[in-house]
Amino acid sequence: SDGLVFTSRLSLKSHPWLADHAIGGVVILPGTGLVELAVRAGDEAGCGVLEELVIEAPLVVPQQGGVRVQVAVGAPNESGSRTVEVYSQREEASDDAETWTRHATGTLSA
Repeated sequence: SDGLVFTSRLSLKSHPWLADHAIGGVVILPGTGLVELAVRAGDEAGCGVLEELVIEAPLVVPQQGGVRVQVAVGAPNESGSRTVEVYSQREEASDDAETWTRHATGTLSA
């Protein structure tokens, strides 16, 4: 397909500023971080405008270790828009599809 997948890793060790966004002692990636991930992936796909982003679940950053992040950009539709989805998985989890959590879905355009 003409879709793309971008990968990254977040942890408090590599991104200590994330510790400033804790709720009840749990570190959560701010919503603006999800927006930035989607826009950056859109830039790479030639669709740098984020038309919509629906946050479905918080992205928790563990106190120890890290979290794998994937941003999936779908193939362009007839108008050139693309879907975008942000997923994460705890670093120590097995790599099967059932351990990935979808955090946000949206639409990108040129």
